[in-house]
Amino acid sequence: MLSSSRVRFGSRAAIQSLTSLIRRSGSRRSLHLAPPFLLDDYIPRYQLLSEVEASKKRSRAYAHLRNCNLCPRLCGVNRYETTGMCLIGANVKVNVIAPHFGEEPCIQGHNGSGSVFFSGCNLRCTFCQNHDIAHQRNGFDLTPEELAQWYIKLQEVGHVHNINLITPEHVVPQVALSILAARDMGLKLPIVYNTSAFDSLASLELMDGLVDIYLPDFKVWNKATSQRLLKADDYASTAMESIKAMHAQVGDLCFTPDGIAKKGVLVRHLVMPGKEAEGVEIMKFLAEKVSRDTFVNIMEQYRPDAHVGKPKRRTKKDADQQGDQEEVRYADINRAVTQEEVSVVRKAAEAAGLWRFCDPPRHDGFAI
Repeated sequence: MLSSSRVRFGSRAAIQSLTSLIRRSGSRRSLHLAPPFLLDDYIPRYQLLSEVEASKKRSRAYAHLRNCNLCPRLCGVNRYETTGMCLIGANVKVNVIAPHFGEEPCIQGHNGSGSVFFSGCNLRCTFCQNHDIAHQRNGFDLTPEELAQWYIKLQEVGHVHNINLITPEHVVPQVALSILAARDMGLKLPIVYNTSAFDSLASLELMDGLVDIYLPDFKVWNKATSQRLLKADDYASTAMESIKAMHAQVGDLCFTPDGIAKKGVLVRHLVMPGKEAEGVEIMKFLAEKVSRDTFVNIMEQYRPDAHVGKPKRRTKKDADQQGDQEEVRYADINRAVTQEEVSVVRKAAEAAGLWRFCDPPRHDGFAI
């Protein structure tokens, strides 16, 4: 495992002692910027790769494009000739590239996160709030080298804090090639891998040494829910293994003194209507199987979108039986979440031992 951080207090014994002190300091802990989560400075992991390691990653990326088996769908297609579930070929299709101010404060900072919104996705979430991007091939095609040039523009012109790759699960080979190309062009920003957590261990192995911050969104827990709402049979089991692998690579979320995250894992969970019990299980998993120091964003901004709330298709027989009464699709999640549902998940997270949350500031200044 590659590591590129220098922690303010040097010895492992000192770090463990400070961690124990933080954990014993009471149930109300808010020392996100205390050791061992504070970095003196940071060098992106891809800067530490040797030329031999970089060359091996390039070779593996090209091989995966010819036999696409990186994401859990295992389509096995030659991306130079056709497409699989994600509908994307050898080049990436990008919808938006721009500084973004809709991320967590520690990711966006003052200057924004250099976000790259990829079109396509290997999930088919019925409630997707980016469905016009994720479910369709909207945008413009870029080679890995052209994508790398955009990273440099974000760095030099946008002065962003990081390069934020949004929904990259289905374009991992191209992303790996673009990061290596950008490194040679002078990129020096941390890489954020902003994912649905539906990643394979093989794809994360390819990204090891290239990604600094993993930003997985652990969506649902039950198999029946993932089958119905995500159109994926094995989502939760895949997400669990993926997040554990991400944490093994980069550890808990760490910051420089300016409050900007530089390395580690930040897990999101979007609370769904009536699915708070699944959120409880996800919080238990994070605390027990990943780390109690996992930085968590429990999100409450769910809204019905995509296929949710749309009228059901009716046959003539249905119309005769139901009359003017019209049923909608996914009616059980056709509403906003309640504060009580969000509170159930938050309390479960705290009860499990999690303590690092993305909360709004308790002051009038910036949320950093």
